[in-house]
Amino acid sequence: MEFVPVPAGSFWMGSDEAPGELALAFPLLGAARFTALADEAPVHPVRISQPFYLGRHEVTVGQFRRFLELSGYQPESVADGTGGYGYNAQYDPASTARGDAFEGRTPRYSWAQPGFAQSDEHPVVNVTWNDAQALARWLTEREGVRYRLPTEAEWEYACRANTRTRYPHGNDPAQLTQYANVFDQTAAPLWPRWQQHALPGSDGHAFTAPAGSYPPNAFGLHDMLGNVWEWVADWHDEGYYAQSPATDPQGPATGSVRVRRGGSWHTWAFYARCSYRNWNSPETRYTLVGMRLLREWGETTGAASRP
Repeated sequence: MEFVPVPAGSFWMGSDEAPGELALAFPLLGAARFTALADEAPVHPVRISQPFYLGRHEVTVGQFRRFLELSGYQPESVADGTGGYGYNAQYDPASTARGDAFEGRTPRYSWAQPGFAQSDEHPVVNVTWNDAQALARWLTEREGVRYRLPTEAEWEYACRANTRTRYPHGNDPAQLTQYANVFDQTAAPLWPRWQQHALPGSDGHAFTAPAGSYPPNAFGLHDMLGNVWEWVADWHDEGYYAQSPATDPQGPATGSVRVRRGGSWHTWAFYARCSYRNWNSPETRYTLVGMRLLREWGETTGAASRP
């Protein structure tokens, strides 16, 4: 895994866009979606007091496989026998409320078989928050330098990379496909029910894209938006921003669901904004969810760390 240095600094966290502004930018979405964003507010200043290293890419299938081989760890979907989720073109979308052609949980699907083709260079999916914690602990013990999931504040700071716009490249959703693997015209035919929400342009990736397929942000980080949702360390609390510490916030002390950030290959542009917050239970495993690790600042043996 290659890690990129991210400097200490300050930024404004969250979003204060008015529902009317969002409605103009995303006219196909109902107004209710724009009034249900209380957990992105208030916008508040955050200071990240220490530099850190963040994975240049999301953890890949090959890296996760190597971890399993060397550590003997069993992913939660294997250990509990329930498997994961997967894409099935023959799965009747009309039979589900979401109509998204994903089925599970079932042992038929796992990190190694999500129902679509992946090479070792693609981001791993169907991994739980607990699986991410296990990888971080194993690397920490192996190398003597602490690895962990980024906090939600560290993640947004790294994603924005000194910008204040909806996306690191700017505000225009139509340009997002140049920078991120999100729901576009390549994927739209597989989900006719959602075709109207597909962005213009076709990148050739109906599912995940190999790590590094899109330009990095100003910090040199790839796929901070799109490709797979990324687990972060924090519990989710809708009201946390109103009481969050100004320096190095660690998230609520307790909770029932963990935050995931950044959107995925199946995500509409509205949900791939830098400020958007999503969440799942720690044992959730899904075709859209992966991870990216942080390595704390300190003595290192070089820019690359390989499990």
